[in-house]
Amino acid sequence: MEYKTIISAEALKAELDNPSLAVMDCRFYLGEPELAYQEYLEAHIPGAVYVHLNRDLSGEIIPGKTGRHPLPDSQTFAERLSSWGIDDTVQVVAYDNAGGAMAARLWWMLRWLGHDRVAVLNGDWRAWVKAGYPVESGQRTRERKEFPPREHPEYMVDSEFVNQVREDDGYLVLDARAAERYWGLEEPLDKIAGHIPGAVTAPYELNLNGEGYFLAPAALRERFENLLNGLPPERVVVYCGSGVTSIHNLIAMVEAGFDMPRLYPGSWSEWITDPERPIAP
Repeated sequence: MEYKTIISAEALKAELDNPSLAVMDCRFYLGEPELAYQEYLEAHIPGAVYVHLNRDLSGEIIPGKTGRHPLPDSQTFAERLSSWGIDDTVQVVAYDNAGGAMAARLWWMLRWLGHDRVAVLNGDWRAWVKAGYPVESGQRTRERKEFPPREHPEYMVDSEFVNQVREDDGYLVLDARAAERYWGLEEPLDKIAGHIPGAVTAPYELNLNGEGYFLAPAALRERFENLLNGLPPERVVVYCGSGVTSIHNLIAMVEAGFDMPRLYPGSWSEWITDPERPIAP
């Protein structure tokens, strides 16, 4: 069993009894941080452990310096993975109820620490329920394992790098937020609206069809070939509001056969903490 981008509900169901499988429930609502955990307690995929975006997949917020979801220290996160029963032999499957936009964060963080056997459930929680597959209630835990972190700092860039390349024709900065936020027409989460000057709008939702499933690899490849316009993936940086949903574009690109571009984890919510950084409306 080896899945590295997405997995179907049917394939996941067939592997539920596999002792080398760890299912992680990443449902989360930015406006109501505890609601998804309550939904998890009511019903989740059998054996799934709940993962909280704010507590488990984010570090300490430093006002005026970090974005809304800064990355935790790598050793701290490795310990969390160990407590979830994940080591280098385990296939991880992450799911949410947002087309994979929240589960994507766990996908990238595992890759960041050297674990590629991680996939996001295609069609999310809704595909599981629609198929009539079994669910369970209550809290689940897994027996501890020791996760060996192998950090890949080259998978990310910081604000200084983004500022250097954002208007360089040899690079491409992709904004994965909704077009309305990119254009500054609305901003439901951050204090300042707009986008990083030079960035190109590339909403992650366009990786999905109308039912919330990833487009076929060929369609994804066409989408990103049009955006990259001949640039190699290593010259591409993605960002969003806080370094979460932008990763959906990374999954889509890897699924389409591209090498994985780099992430700006701080994203827009970090960018705007420094008044010296330019902003486009």
